[in-house]
This record gives sequence, structure tokens and C-alpha cells, in this order.
Amino acid sequence: METTYVTEHSVTIAAPADAVYRLIADVGAWPLHFGPTIHAERAEGDDTEELIRIWATANGEIRSWTSRRELHRDERRVVFRQQTPQPPAASMGGEWVIRPLTGGRTDVVLKHDFSAIGDDPEKVQWIRGAVDRNSGTELAGLKAAAERFEGLGELTLSFADTVLIDGSAKDAYDFVHRCQDWPERLPHVSRISLTEDVPGLQSMEMDTVSPDGSAHTTSSFRVCSPCTRIVYKQVVLPKIMMAHTGRWSFEETDRGVLVTSSHTVVIRPESVPELLGPEATLAEARGRVREALSANSSTTLRCAKSFVESGAALEVCDG
Repeated sequence: METTYVTEHSVTIAAPADAVYRLIADVGAWPLHFGPTIHAERAEGDDTEELIRIWATANGEIRSWTSRRELHRDERRVVFRQQTPQPPAASMGGEWVIRPLTGGRTDVVLKHDFSAIGDDPEKVQWIRGAVDRNSGTELAGLKAAAERFEGLGELTLSFADTVLIDGSAKDAYDFVHRCQDWPERLPHVSRISLTEDVPGLQSMEMDTVSPDGSAHTTSSFRVCSPCTRIVYKQVVLPKIMMAHTGRWSFEETDRGVLVTSSHTVVIRPESVPELLGPEATLAEARGRVREALSANSSTTLRCAKSFVESGAALEVCDG
């Protein structure tokens, strides 16, 4: 039987315990606040017990797993256990413990217990390194989000653009999935570098030109579900953003396929006067960000529509 190792990481946050608990409990919002998390969702359950699916980076590698969580709101505690641990882990679990302090502050302890396959010392070291790095990054993100909690609603912007394509979800999905072809297909994309070591898990770096002529380099992780959706998280961002996640969705209808590009952005408020001028408002920043992202999304959607409806699409999805 493998040896079980235990770690603890903690942080003190200048925010009420209830706000901290809400951020930890809302796993769907983790990609906006937790650096390692690419995408997370509740697969089943409720606000007391749930099964969650997570895609995240560990030591620079994209990993995916499911965990069972018990949410104890009254105790401000969340217990988690991976159902099928990802190698090299033989087991992985832990809990979030949230302790109110005086002066509206909160102490958060993130505990892990794990074992490595075969008790291999190199595997133990790999897991410990990943746990240490991710825990530190997650607690820092939690602190930043909780201490801005009252203003998060104003800082967060969500919107979507949709187009109806006279074609199949297979063809529309292929256009978005094959982003390595975008420099030849999209006028605002000048370069793409793509890595896909595991089918459906993509790491991409992209150079784009905005409508105002400015050039940007962004880096994203994408999780691709053939012919239904592609979710992504930008990890190299423009200075005005603290976080940016998105989703491409493909819905078959009797009139064709509805393709939707959705965005959720958290504005970095301290960058607004630097980038937009000392008198610029947060509302102006929200408008500028939406305009830029929507322009690129709309261009991609129009090009996908033209490509699919011209009959140039490749039939590569098998369901």
C-alpha cells in the first residue's frame, strides 16, 4: 500500500468568510480566479454534494479529472476527493477550511493528501511540486478575488455573438478546431503556434491585429468536445484584463447550425487610466473590451459561415 503524504497551504484574506466560501463553492467561476484552472463544471449534484469535472494545468501539463465534493456551508468547509486520480497520483483529496477572523478578515487553509503510484520518489516529488505550485497560485487568486468581491460584478463582463450557418455542426466545428489554419482564413490572425499532445487538449499562441491597428500576442488553453463545444482560457492577456474565458458552441437546428462565441472577462481596474486615459471610466473600459473581442469573434463567425457554405469544409468529425 502506498504512503500517504499530507500538505497544507494557507493565506489570510481581507474579506468576510462568506464571500470567500462563495468563491470556493462556485466551481464554474474558478477559471476566472484560479490560474491553473482552464475549465470547471458541475456534472451532477447540488450545493451540498456534487460531482465536478476539472481541466487544469499541473507542472505545465494539461490534466483532467473528476472529483466528488461535499460542501458544508455552515462549517465553511469543502471536502474533495478525485474519483479516478490522474497518474502519477494513486490517490488525491483534501479540503478547504475557512476560518473567520476579527476585523472582517478570513484565514483559509487548503489541505491535500496524496499518494504516488508504486511509492516512486520521483513521482512523489512531481505531485508535491504540482500541489505546492497550484495551491499557492489558487490561494493568491482567491485572495485577489475575495478582496475585490463587492466590485466583481462591475468588473466582470459576459456577452456572446451568434451566427446561423447553412451547414452542419461537423463542418463549423472543424473550422474553429483547426485554428492552425486561421492565419490563412482570418484577416486579423497573423500567426498561430499550436500544440495538441492529447487529442482535444490544445495549447495555442496567437498573434492578432485589432480594429485600431494594434497588435497583440495571446496564449490560450482549449478543451475541445467534437462538434459540440470548445472552451478556452487565455493565460497571456492584454494588460486591461485580469481574466478571459470563452466558449464556442455548435447547435444543430432545422435551419442549419447555430454557432455562438461567448466571452467572460474580468477587467483590471488599475490598468484603465494607464491604457485609456486618466479620465476613463470602468464603463468605457467594458465597452472597449467588448468592442474589440466582439469584432474578432464576429469576423471569425462570418469567415466560418462563408467557408462552410462555400462547400470548402472538411468532414472530419465522427459525432
